[in-house]
Formats: sequence, structure tokens, C-alpha cells
Amino acid sequence: MIVSIVKASRPVSWINTAYPFAAGYLMVERHVDALLIVGTLFFLIPYNLLMYGVNDVFDYESDLLNPRKGGIEGDVVRDRARARKVHRGIIWASVLTVVPMATWLALHGSMASFVPLLAVICAVVAYSVPGLRFKERPFLDSFTSAVHFAGPLVYALVLTGAGLTARGIWPIWVAFLAWGMASHAFGAVQDVRADREGVIASIGTVMGARVTVWFALVMYVAASALLLLLPWPGVLAAALPLAYAASVARFARITDENCEDANRGWRTFLWLNQPVGFLVTMLLIVSVKRWL
Repeated sequence: MIVSIVKASRPVSWINTAYPFAAGYLMVERHVDALLIVGTLFFLIPYNLLMYGVNDVFDYESDLLNPRKGGIEGDVVRDRARARKVHRGIIWASVLTVVPMATWLALHGSMASFVPLLAVICAVVAYSVPGLRFKERPFLDSFTSAVHFAGPLVYALVLTGAGLTARGIWPIWVAFLAWGMASHAFGAVQDVRADREGVIASIGTVMGARVTVWFALVMYVAASALLLLLPWPGVLAAALPLAYAASVARFARITDENCEDANRGWRTFLWLNQPVGFLVTMLLIVSVKRWL
């Protein structure tokens, strides 16, 4: 049960939500305190368990038919009786880890910071739960997915009182939002045929594989252009989204018939996050005093 719950939280992706919060917080506060520790731990594991675990619970039937599931991109319990137990465990584990930590963060923050905290949690739930299912609402699916990752950064900035409009601040979170939309859109390309056969709507099924790839390319380039507005040496970060654009560009001529080939690019994306994250860290270290 514990192993299944951990797999449901996608450990390979934990850093993608914890890092934006921690980086944003340290960029402003420049010291370690309880809010930084609790917030980072919250966005490291409970948040990801809620995001991916709830998705696994409500996407179980379609995941059984998806050949990508069962490894790094999501665990699937094939035995239905055991799956029901695991799903109950995921829901309970999500509640027992998310609620106490989110409550603590809310009580130790301001009313202004409570708004983005609540928003990112609601976005995570709304993406998957029946009745809302933002993941099946084209374009809203990509925006909501981007909020999942840019949201922790926005929350950190509001929590620390930095605001969202400072010269060295707004291009970062807006570019991160564009990066998130591009990444989600490209991730949807590999499932275009499967989603259409399963009557599941997505940004990929609406625009088609090739147009969706080009949409992702444009959004990555837009993220790069936004980062050009940062003061030196932060402006160097503008080169980082171009690495994703170069990877996605390999599939610029993809069609709906061979959309599954985009999975190669998606796996590149998962590991590309590691060196890019390292370079972002180096830029933060050398430029934080210049940004604020």
C-alpha cells in the first residue's frame, strides 16, 4: 500500500513543485525559517500526492488502456479489487497530509497569501474530479496544469510580501506559466489518438498533434522572450526554455497517426528538468541580490 501511494505521487516530479516555492521564498527572504521548511515539504510530497494520486483514482479505467502507464509516468494496479483499496489509501493519505500542512501554512500566512494557496489546491482537485474535470476542457486543461507548477512560485511571492508586479518578478512567473502550458500541451500530443478513441477532450484532440506541437513551441519561445526582460544576469535564463523548444521541434511534422512518437520527446522533457533546474539554481545564487 505504501509503495503504491508513493508511486502515485510521481517521485520523479516532486522537485518540479517544491523547487519553485523554495526558490521564490529564498529569493525574497534570503534565510531559512519554518515557513520555508513546511512550505517546501508540503509542495514536495503531499501536494504531488494530491495532484497525481487523485488523477490516478479518477482516471483508472482509461489508464488501464494506456500503454504509457505502469512506470515513471504513473503506476497502475491491474487487479481491480486491490486497486480499490489502493485508491482509498491514496484519498486518505492525501487528506491526512494535505489538510494539516495547508492549514498550518494558512494560519501562518496572510489573507492575501491564503488566496493563491487555496487556488493551487483547488486547481489540483478540479483538474481530475468528476463534475469539474478541467483536464477534459481544451485550453483550460493546459492553463490549469501550468498553475499546478507556477502556482507554488506565485504563492511564495505573495507569502513573502514581494508581490507579483516588481520588475525582476513578474517576467519570471508569467514565463513559468507559459512554460507550463507548453509542457502540458506537448504532453497531450502523445495521447491524441487514444483520447479520441476514448472520447476524451484535450488541447491535443481539438487542435491535432501537429498544431499542438507548434503551440508548445510558440509558448516555449514566448517564455524565453519574457525572460529577456530580466536585469543582468537573470536575463541569461532566457536561454533555458529554448532547450525545451529544441527538443519539441523534433516533432514539428508529427501527425495524428504517429502521435505516439511524441512520447520520446516527453521522456526527454522529464529528464531535461534536472540540468535546467541546476542552471536556474546557479542563476539564482549569482543574481538574487540584483533582482530586488
